[in-house]
Amino acid sequence: MERAAPENLQQTEELVAAALAEGRPLEILGAGSKRGFGRPVEARLALSTERLAGVTLYEPGELVMTAGAGTPLAEIEAMLAEHRQELAFEPADYGRITGGEPGRQTIGGVFACNLSGPRRIKAGAARDHLLGLRCVTGFGREIKTGGRVMKNVTGYDLCKLLAGSFGTLAVITELTFKVLPAAETAGTLLLSGAAEADLLAALRAAMGTPNDVSAAALLPAPVAARSAVDAVRSAGRALAAIRVEGPAPSVDYRLERLTGTLTAPGREFARLDAEASRLLWREIRDLALLPETPCLWRLSVPPSAAETVASRLSGLAAARLHDWSGGLVWLAMEETSAEEARAIRESFAAFGGHATLVRAPEAVRAAVEVFQPQPPALAALTRRVKASFDPERILNRGRMYREC
Repeated sequence: MERAAPENLQQTEELVAAALAEGRPLEILGAGSKRGFGRPVEARLALSTERLAGVTLYEPGELVMTAGAGTPLAEIEAMLAEHRQELAFEPADYGRITGGEPGRQTIGGVFACNLSGPRRIKAGAARDHLLGLRCVTGFGREIKTGGRVMKNVTGYDLCKLLAGSFGTLAVITELTFKVLPAAETAGTLLLSGAAEADLLAALRAAMGTPNDVSAAALLPAPVAARSAVDAVRSAGRALAAIRVEGPAPSVDYRLERLTGTLTAPGREFARLDAEASRLLWREIRDLALLPETPCLWRLSVPPSAAETVASRLSGLAAARLHDWSGGLVWLAMEETSAEEARAIRESFAAFGGHATLVRAPEAVRAAVEVFQPQPPALAALTRRVKASFDPERILNRGRMYREC
């Protein structure tokens, strides 16, 4: 496939306008780290935003940054670290997760796919941190939405619509987003000595306390055994991990309070210091604790239903991991068929939620619905939104749904 990499907004508009005039579908991507996430795109030309790079505005005192869509996430995180700031939604490295090269993803790809890591339960999703953006629609025209502060976002909040649209509505060229101070330190409480259902209940109980938990995950024994953290790897049983962040005295106090609140017969406790916590939650964020099977599913379910859903799927998955206090279930599978996809989605039909096939061979992604099938009314709305941005379907045609 041919590849084009515009260097500025004008070239981007011209490329999209030319593709529109010729009826030539485009594959929209950044560095290509998430190219295998979604259905195979019907396209004859790849439009990469990798040259639309660079931080054009960073005001640490105002907690705001503006960057080209092609700016590497690693570059942004390094710049923020110099000022002890961070992207609070903790985006995972989907280059690694989808089987590509780690450390290559761009900030545009992060927001276009609305990626969020373990801290989502506290800080919200990526889209919640997006203040404004510039993009080129399927009409070959630029639009600008939002601003540098939340009070400038009036009328329709197109930022929320475009975040998570996987490049099917517009080519994002520039983004403005919030950054936040990084925590002084962190600590993690490990619970063991109980059944997984009891550990999941402990995670939910921890989230209900005033201790400002920033991450909560369940690691089944085979998953914990893959960790580089000694206390986790050597546990030999399922672990519940609960993270708190902030000033050191506050972290110590809240870990003590959580231990007291969660104490019950049979439960055992251990703590990880800041460095071990950082390593463990990076492993959880990037799914380094799961085997690199050909297929990977992400299930979003009510936390109270997590164990029921997982038990119904126990015969399908090679391994699983529960994040977001049980509300996010990752399933690593050797293969996926249409029947298995249906079984996965039927497992939580009574609870609500959705399932996304994050990683699979191209033939599987072409045959199986990658994203949760939409009810008829919502599917019709999706088609109308697509038509309003990209009436000729030239942008990432078919990546999310066949008809879009």
